[in-house]
Amino acid sequence: MSSQALPETFVPGFHDENEVRKMTYIPLGNTGLNVSKIALGTAGFCYFYGDYDIEECKKTVHEAIKKGINIIDTAPWYGHGESEKILGLCLEGIPRKAYYLNTKCCRYAKDPALMFDFSAERTRRSIDESLKRLKQDYVDVLQIHDIEFSENLDLVLKETLPTVQEICRTGKARYIGITGYPLSVLKECVERSHVPIDTVLTYCRSTMIDNSLDDYLNFFQSKNLGIINAAVQSMGLLTNNGPEPWHPADNTTKEVCRDAAEYCKKENVELGKLAFHYSLKHGAGDSILVGIKTRTLLNYNLDVLYNGLNPKEQEVYAEVLKILKKLSPNRHWENVELEV
Repeated sequence: MSSQALPETFVPGFHDENEVRKMTYIPLGNTGLNVSKIALGTAGFCYFYGDYDIEECKKTVHEAIKKGINIIDTAPWYGHGESEKILGLCLEGIPRKAYYLNTKCCRYAKDPALMFDFSAERTRRSIDESLKRLKQDYVDVLQIHDIEFSENLDLVLKETLPTVQEICRTGKARYIGITGYPLSVLKECVERSHVPIDTVLTYCRSTMIDNSLDDYLNFFQSKNLGIINAAVQSMGLLTNNGPEPWHPADNTTKEVCRDAAEYCKKENVELGKLAFHYSLKHGAGDSILVGIKTRTLLNYNLDVLYNGLNPKEQEVYAEVLKILKKLSPNRHWENVELEV
């Protein structure tokens, strides 16, 4: 879609038309949804990523949508329902036509024994709980969350996916998605599934320290999947504030990223802005999902999208890339569970 065209989510009188016309919209696979290049992530609407302010979250969501961001992502797992509940409050007063809303199922509680449940019964209950928290009649994409943690992939294929398909037939969701960290598992699920899958969400896989997604793009695109590229700041690693204590990266990765952050702070440049620029320039995926819980974060991401980096930031960017070369290519933390 031309960046000058108005998307189907445009609502006269609500949107800032000039801002919407600036936004780039891209078809999300074969869904028929034309989504903004930036997707609004709401994992920060809970304690997972430190402090947050509900009123600021509300103002951020309203401003983001008015400026043309039309895809929002949440999950029951984020704050164990807190993110969905707060997002539901934030969406009050916004026309439903103005945005696409994605949530997830199958990952829930902090207790490891109760964290994952891929059963049909729990999945059916999950969508009802999510819709109640979100104050919505439906979501656009219902995603099976972190499929690699199922006791076996057959359970996802034979029970969870058919249940999500059933949920779509009831009108509580429109499209089916899967998410995960190991790209090989996402690929296997798509290959083996008898239920049509519409989207894949992968995170921390197209960043300044890990470009593993490149190796799977052709496959996902050949299946006409919408590709959501999440956590391009590596869940806080590539920001000036650094990651939360629970981050699963090894100490060497954290130390090198901390060196990059310290250099950025010395130069008065935000590392997260450079990381977002890198992923935009790299070009993997249809929409880049960025956690945004303040208008400050919103506007610096929009600034990078529209204006790139200024000369000073370009200099710092080049130096940061040199610092990060201390790490081996495609640095990852597969098979390390989070404690949050």
